[in-house]
Amino acid sequence: MLLSSQTPIEQTEKWLLDVVIGLNLCPFAAKPYKKEQIHIAQSNATTEESLLEDILVEMKQLNSISAAERDTTLVVIPHMLNDFWDYNMFLDWVDALIKQQQWEGVFQIASFHPEYCFHGAHQEDSENLTNRSPFPTIHIIREASMERVLKLFKDPESIPETNMDTVSELTDQQKQALFPYLFTEK
Repeated sequence: MLLSSQTPIEQTEKWLLDVVIGLNLCPFAAKPYKKEQIHIAQSNATTEESLLEDILVEMKQLNSISAAERDTTLVVIPHMLNDFWDYNMFLDWVDALIKQQQWEGVFQIASFHPEYCFHGAHQEDSENLTNRSPFPTIHIIREASMERVLKLFKDPESIPETNMDTVSELTDQQKQALFPYLFTEK
């Protein structure tokens, strides 16, 4: 959902800065962001097939350059997969694409969606905010980069719990400021 005159890429970058980096939900994101190694791409696809093609293009580009040049890619999907369950089902196609291209062990996917809901959670639970983005978004992560930073982090298993605590402690006013797309009429 477009807010004011910001493009989907601008809204996603603001979310990345304010929420992911600002709340330290991903302790590994600030450094590659400062080094301009995070690429945000917008897919204008309206079919699953064309979206898969766009994701394949982004994976090929990421695979063809060094991590020092581009460490990770966020694919923003503003024109489809607005239903979280449809989005969740589509992730199986992305996993199949990784397998088909023999990129298992090369790439992994993280998922973000405005209606993200963890298995077993209720839609209104604060913990879901950790993965709620302005638009359906597929994060393509280099596994080698993830393995490298996880070795440097003392207790990576604590990250999800810490993140849930962080978003649970936000006031209603902070939630509205950080997640305005969740509080506008659709």
